[in-house]
Amino acid sequence: MKSFLLRPWKTLSRETILNHNKFLSVENHVVELPDGRIIPDWSWVKIPDASIVLAMTEDEQFICFRQIRYAVEGTTLATVGGMIEENEDPLEAAKRELLEESGYAADEWVRLGKYILDPNRGVANMHLFLALGAKQVSEPIIDDLEDQDLILLSHEEIEKALLSGEFQILTSTVVISMSLNYLHSQKRQK
Repeated sequence: MKSFLLRPWKTLSRETILNHNKFLSVENHVVELPDGRIIPDWSWVKIPDASIVLAMTEDEQFICFRQIRYAVEGTTLATVGGMIEENEDPLEAAKRELLEESGYAADEWVRLGKYILDPNRGVANMHLFLALGAKQVSEPIIDDLEDQDLILLSHEEIEKALLSGEFQILTSTVVISMSLNYLHSQKRQK
């Protein structure tokens, strides 16, 4: 197999063309390709990074939600997740989101990685976490923007729901897949 030298694109300039609010801005980038061609109007979308969490309780139930989301037709299953506040550590954001959304807290956390949503348009980084041994310590903080029910799923139930497409949100699907892979690998090592 022939090996190629991979060369990055160069950002020659950037201009904010929409600064809608703290949740969305859009830039126009002028970029130079490795072969010297110039693209004068490369769109770059910016939203805050987020922490996405799959939490497993002490009795090995997974904390999920059945919910309505504006961009999803009908209902979907989802995991805990939310945007990282300015200067907030992704793990601290994950812990805050878990507590706020579910009323659960966990002492054991597994970092599953940081992934960009769109490698060509920027968008945001998603920090994925698995929380183990979660215990309910308070009532969730009800956010009037989200209509949702907290549900607990067994290992078999979450795998079945994942494979049948009941999780319609990419970030939930990825954090579940990576978490289940991590848990399977831990069992194999024992």
